[in-house]
Amino acid sequence: MTQLLVRYSRILEIVGDIVRVHVPSPAEGDVSAIGFGDLALIENILDPDQPPYMAQVIQLDDDSVSLQVFSGTKGLSTKAGVRFLGHPMQVTFSPNILGRAFSGSGRPIDGGPALSEEARIDIDGPTVNPVRRILASRMIRTNVPMIDVFNSLVESQKIPIFSVAGEPYNRLLAQIGANADADVVVFGGIGLIFDDYHFFRRAFEEAGVSARTVTFAHLGSDPVVEGLLVPDMALAVAERFAVEEGKRVLVLLTDMTAYADALKEVGISMEHVPSNRGYIGDLYSQLARRYEKACDYKGAGSVTILSVTTMPGDDVTHPVPDNTGYITEGQFYLHNGVLDPFGSLSRLKQHVIGKVTREDHGQIMNTMVRFYAEARDAQQKQAMSFDLTEYDERLLQFGALFRDRFMDIGVSLPLEEALDLCWQTLSECFQPEELLMKQQLVDKYFPQRQAG
Repeated sequence: MTQLLVRYSRILEIVGDIVRVHVPSPAEGDVSAIGFGDLALIENILDPDQPPYMAQVIQLDDDSVSLQVFSGTKGLSTKAGVRFLGHPMQVTFSPNILGRAFSGSGRPIDGGPALSEEARIDIDGPTVNPVRRILASRMIRTNVPMIDVFNSLVESQKIPIFSVAGEPYNRLLAQIGANADADVVVFGGIGLIFDDYHFFRRAFEEAGVSARTVTFAHLGSDPVVEGLLVPDMALAVAERFAVEEGKRVLVLLTDMTAYADALKEVGISMEHVPSNRGYIGDLYSQLARRYEKACDYKGAGSVTILSVTTMPGDDVTHPVPDNTGYITEGQFYLHNGVLDPFGSLSRLKQHVIGKVTREDHGQIMNTMVRFYAEARDAQQKQAMSFDLTEYDERLLQFGALFRDRFMDIGVSLPLEEALDLCWQTLSECFQPEELLMKQQLVDKYFPQRQAG
């Protein structure tokens, strides 16, 4: 690790986990100028046997540099020295990281061997040149019917799961990671409790897919700044797998609201002028820099991003989901333990439905949602004690079957089996002429035992 020759020893102030050091004009002989995001080592001169503190440059002024200390500033005095390393945060990358778990600072936390001899790459690099991108045209199967059938996930897509605290969004994310037909799954957890981290690790192991996963976990007890690094490390690794190895990579992130809260906390420490509800003014740009890493590379692999964004108070106008909605290509809405077909939307699904999937996919998707909307109306009539027709009774039956067979996030079905189950469900409640679908599709797929 190359260090600059100069040690700066004039600490101006320590506020929370922020250290501000006086830095005059670069001295002759320095390896390079100090850059935003560069790493630094803070050495406690009063206790030379104490390991140095790792820190990152988060602000550059005319004659001072502000550093975010990873492990906190407890035990650190103003009588300390700072050495700048001349490079930003780096993460280990090689095929040997598959199956491994790392902390928010990139340290192995799974009890496995150290990877000190492996190559290291910078995180948070620029997004891909648009001319290297190709139009999304391939589907990532998840075996979740409400996604595969009704809002297909497309390679290179960036899409969040909107939910609220207490909903089983981590269970859904783990299920997708375990069943997705991606070559590599990169999981990044921000502000996780240990039980959640252990849950993801166990879910991947029990599904037999841990050998193709990489985990970056920031626990709630870890320093805030490490949470800010998790998305960048996960995306840097995903990008390398896609570009250099030609892999189809799925990145799973939870929870991006925790990431935004960490940005807010650092902004408060830096005395930045807050924006909407106390969040930083460049929240949109910070989120966009991460989400825009999603890409289908020309002549290489792809990076697809599926993240969780919790909405405080179930408020979609909250700054984090509000900004996220402008960046991403739709959303999955997890509400009351189920994926809501009316709140969910994949804006890229038309690139794959009926093109790389079965011919009846588009028609069955529209018909199922139409009947479920009518079933909701019948439910309201029933709740208001109106008389129900025989058709209303069949709609109510369909609505109950739809929720049990498709909306429950515990259901796991391959796409073709889910499409067949759609036809089966329709046949149990309706006659062929009531479907209002193309006759050739009805003739081919509607169960014959119900025909006529």
